[in-house]
Amino acid sequence: MTKVDLLITNANVFNVFLRKFEQVTVSVKDGKFYWIDRELPNIEAKTVIDLSGKYLIPGLIDAHMHIDSSMTTPEIMGKTIGKYGTTTIVADDHEITNVAGIAGLKNFINQPSPIDIFFGIPSSVPSTSEALETTGGKIGVHEVEELLKDPRFICLGEVMNFKEMTAEGPTLIKDIINTCQKIRPTMPLEGHVPAYCGEDLAKVIFSGVTTDHTQQTAALVDEKIRNGMFVELQLKSMHQEVLDTIINHQYFEHVALVTDDSMPDLLLTSHLNALVEKAIAMGMKPEDAIYISTYTPARHMGLWDRGAIAPGRVADFVVLDNLEKFAISKVYKNGQPFLTDYQEADYEFLPELRHSVIATKLSEKDLELTTNLVQNGAVLANVMQLNEVGTFTNYVQKKVEVKDHKVLWKQAGLALILVQERYGKSDGRQYQLGLVDRAISGDGAVGATWAHDHHNLMVMGTNISGMIKIQHKLINQQGGYIAAKGDTIVANAPLAIGGVVSDQPIEVLGKQIGEIRQTMRDLGYKNTNEIMSFSTLSLLVSPNLKISDKGLFEVKSQKKVELFVEK
Repeated sequence: MTKVDLLITNANVFNVFLRKFEQVTVSVKDGKFYWIDRELPNIEAKTVIDLSGKYLIPGLIDAHMHIDSSMTTPEIMGKTIGKYGTTTIVADDHEITNVAGIAGLKNFINQPSPIDIFFGIPSSVPSTSEALETTGGKIGVHEVEELLKDPRFICLGEVMNFKEMTAEGPTLIKDIINTCQKIRPTMPLEGHVPAYCGEDLAKVIFSGVTTDHTQQTAALVDEKIRNGMFVELQLKSMHQEVLDTIINHQYFEHVALVTDDSMPDLLLTSHLNALVEKAIAMGMKPEDAIYISTYTPARHMGLWDRGAIAPGRVADFVVLDNLEKFAISKVYKNGQPFLTDYQEADYEFLPELRHSVIATKLSEKDLELTTNLVQNGAVLANVMQLNEVGTFTNYVQKKVEVKDHKVLWKQAGLALILVQERYGKSDGRQYQLGLVDRAISGDGAVGATWAHDHHNLMVMGTNISGMIKIQHKLINQQGGYIAAKGDTIVANAPLAIGGVVSDQPIEVLGKQIGEIRQTMRDLGYKNTNEIMSFSTLSLLVSPNLKISDKGLFEVKSQKKVELFVEK
């Protein structure tokens, strides 16, 4: 008689290898699946559960996400998403690394969590170069070699720098890729490949990159898969034509659902389960939607001990009441019911992570936008123009009137943006001003130290007094995300850890971010994800025109762009 810890009877069990449900009995021993078959004779179980009418699937696996992009900690993230069925994640925590380097990264990821967390080596710290943006940390070959010794790091995090990745001759990112290929030749190399196709895409794949997770179209998905890439689909890529391409071509072996950046207010209600539910609602068979959120991400990341209900695999599983609606009844981790009240002893984050905003308080005079091109008349301004979907900006020029050298940007219907170096590497006053179209139309401002990926202090608005109050508040509280109506701060999410992460429960943080999001909407900000849209105006690897503390840059060429052109 073989003794096991758990016996599950009468469930419809998903077999990932056959990609279908079967009526079988499942046994669990020492936290792993033991024997699965229609009949299990001579098995004695400590606990037997009857799941008649229910469905059993492997725990969900999110192969591309960022804990710090959710502005939370590993423990809080695990407690939050575990109950939604996500039992394993692969996190590329390059936000905290940009703030505090490898020491900050190690301190951050060492916090215990109730789910299994594997990591990607941050490859792009900074995302471009020190000539284009200032960061608090830097990752080079030496740091990569050190992280490769840690078995928790199972992939190279998203490689973003297209110019250096595809340049002739040696570059830092090429050296990092070569180091990974030499030490771990089978390790996946994650890429950030937005809208690149044709020879540009071939150059990226030729460099060694195996994966892309950025915003997709049907044509891009088809081209990338035909060229051997593994495509990770986040929510903003889940358009009907994209899903139809995957379904019609049976591309399930080559894709996975991922969350990438999950906003705290959205984590109040769902995680990867929402994408599975959406895929089913858009016409994908439940079996296929489950397959690309369990087995394909596990296989792609080399996590052969999970992603399937099979002997020897980690006994992470989800019980569903309804397959079509993906209604979760219960979640199990290592064969035990998932504990939503998981609580570790107090964890200490490095003091330097709690004191990372070193910047000079500015005055309204500092935000006065002037030009010497003309005294009176007009200039052409190079402007970042927002889109209502996604984080790409349009590179446009707008005619702006000038009076006594002062640029009348507000009369042109634009918003002013400030990016200030906040790591104490300058005199504390190094900052750049820019202009944004289709941003805030009302009277107010928004600001954050959560500004991808350099995470300098960034404020945008139409009310200069409100912008200055936000800038001062961000310095006083050592980081955060803040919104103002007029010159009155009405919403605030302090981010005390590195200026990018909160140590508050997700219920508190989610409410705070939700209030900021609503304030932005009230001010006329239009985007499917207002929080991410604003915070990526500083992301120098996301098309087409972005800003840092060192200037305005055209993304693909990485060429600096002057704010004004004489007309």
